[in-house]
Amino acid sequence: MLKLPQITLATASVFLHRFFMRHSMVEDKAAGKPANHYYSVAATCLFLATKVEENCRKMKDLVVACVRVAQKNPGKVVDEQDKEYWRWRDTILHMEDILLEAVCFDLSLEPPYKTLFELLCFFGEENNKRLRNAAWAFVNDSCLTMLCLLFSSRAIAASALYAAARHCEVRFLDDAGGRPWWEIVGVELRSIKRACNYMAGIYENTPLRNGGDGGSIYERTPEDGDEWVAKTRERREEREGSRGRERSEGLEESLRREREVSAGVSTTGSEGERKRRREEIDDIPWGGDVKDEREEKRIKVEPNGTMNGVEHGNGVEVKVEDAADGDGSEEGEVDP
Repeated sequence: MLKLPQITLATASVFLHRFFMRHSMVEDKAAGKPANHYYSVAATCLFLATKVEENCRKMKDLVVACVRVAQKNPGKVVDEQDKEYWRWRDTILHMEDILLEAVCFDLSLEPPYKTLFELLCFFGEENNKRLRNAAWAFVNDSCLTMLCLLFSSRAIAASALYAAARHCEVRFLDDAGGRPWWEIVGVELRSIKRACNYMAGIYENTPLRNGGDGGSIYERTPEDGDEWVAKTRERREEREGSRGRERSEGLEESLRREREVSAGVSTTGSEGERKRRREEIDDIPWGGDVKDEREEKRIKVEPNGTMNGVEHGNGVEVKVEDAADGDGSEEGEVDP
């Protein structure tokens, strides 16, 4: 109804959990504390969160939404002449002072959404839609629990990234010093595992509305050992080893292609045709590195007779027999 962004809803959720850490829903006659209905507290938390996150809504719109939700009638017409309108308005304004006192006027919150997106950008995974959605769903579900009271915002974001990386089989590379990714972002691994296990326990014990089996995509994480951690961590020596193998294979392939091109063998065509061309070039005794050089040697060596030569250094020692009389011989040296 109010079309509030998720960050505003998360802030209101934190205010709600902090309030009920100090106040009860049940009336305490001995202490003289009245009961606090969660509808009234939730409406006040939304009202305060809209101002904190600068997504302000008119008081009238907020009161109308509260009346419709409380009476479970989304189409109810509420105006300023209705007594429910003024009752809810006065309740929200009265509860605002109590809420501010309960949270100790601490309104500086850092929702885990922004931290999560910064972590995704830091590891270069912001365009990985599957990983991003899985981590985002983890943070959304954590707003319905007391996880915000047990861990910091950064720990929740790191836990969401850890659970999503395990589900999507994504690994993050260590830094140049060999530190794993959770140390890079400044979060203890034990806190990440505890937060994941807390959410996994809630998923397992929450029945589904359609009557299906419980469970979730987030599995429990052993708090000791490195068995599951290895699924989200990529050691630098492993990356360097794989890159070295790929680089050597690519270098060998490029050198082979260069030799074929320099020998005049086309890199296109079937394998049998390329093999036949190599054999033809191997039969040429004056084979050189460049086609023009081979033609130049051919002209110098075979003007009047056959050639029988051996390469020596920068020249070719050639013996030419005259084709006319056949009894004369001449030795010479022809430059390449």
